[in-house]
Amino acid sequence: MKSLYIAIIIGFLADLAVGDPHSLPHPVSLIGKLISTAEKALRGLFPKSPSGERAAGAVLWLFVCAVSFFVPYFVLFLCRSVSIYLSVAAEGIMCWQILAARSLHDESMKVYSALASDDVPLARRAVSMIVGRDTSALDKDGVARAAVETVAENTADGVISPLFFLVLGGAPLGFLYKAVNTMDSMLGYTDEPYKNIGLVPARADDVFNFIPARLSALLMLCGGALLKMDIKNGLRIFRRDRYRHASPNSAQCESVCAGLLGVRLGGDAVYHGVVHKKPYIGDPLRGIEADDIPRACRLMYAAELLAIVLISAAFVICVILPR
Repeated sequence: MKSLYIAIIIGFLADLAVGDPHSLPHPVSLIGKLISTAEKALRGLFPKSPSGERAAGAVLWLFVCAVSFFVPYFVLFLCRSVSIYLSVAAEGIMCWQILAARSLHDESMKVYSALASDDVPLARRAVSMIVGRDTSALDKDGVARAAVETVAENTADGVISPLFFLVLGGAPLGFLYKAVNTMDSMLGYTDEPYKNIGLVPARADDVFNFIPARLSALLMLCGGALLKMDIKNGLRIFRRDRYRHASPNSAQCESVCAGLLGVRLGGDAVYHGVVHKKPYIGDPLRGIEADDIPRACRLMYAAELLAIVLISAAFVICVILPR
């Protein structure tokens, strides 16, 4: 446990300081390419029927998860056979690659900078890099809302949930989680051509994120208290709106964020040219604004810091004190 804790702290600090350098190949992008390649191959192998596509999606999910888990597992096994220090260093680098707080902050702040300069076309392009919806018709408020929503949702998907699985099973389980989450983001749509092949990936992501999403929401509430946000309204909106989403998990953090900021998130969105009717989350106590993007980022960092404090406390209780 000591070596895993050190690796997680290395990854946390490296992500905080550096983020994801665009000049280096990223394992999650490789997972994405693996998903695309496997999808094309399996569509050709399985019958072109709803049941055939669902079966293809199940096989794809198992294959990508197996590769994503066992590749880092064997890399760490080989490193451990050479030196425990090499193993810790390698797992620390993997933890760094799994966490995405700094990347989410940097990309969302590009949206903020464009909005602050009143460059809405640039803001639309910037937000299109971090959301799955169509952004071409969004106005200034719509762009800000989309950015805040993705920071809130990815506080779970990109920060707290990865930490949760890193603690449970180290970098191999962390990469398995990233594979599950990436498959959902690429395939988990209710429209064709993903409706059937994406069914298993979408349901699996719901299962994997069930506990971490709720833990993330609680950490965000505590983070909001530290940041002196409206914790009473955050708790009220969380209790009222946390299931106002097609996913059982996505609105957990979005509802907290909406309540803490006093804004309304959600509403209809366009995906692949199709309008999806979505309920609103939160009450419009005030209009959303560009400054809500850095506020959401601060909330994300507060939740991550609290998670690291909890992990450190568990390490002290389980490893240091018994000695």
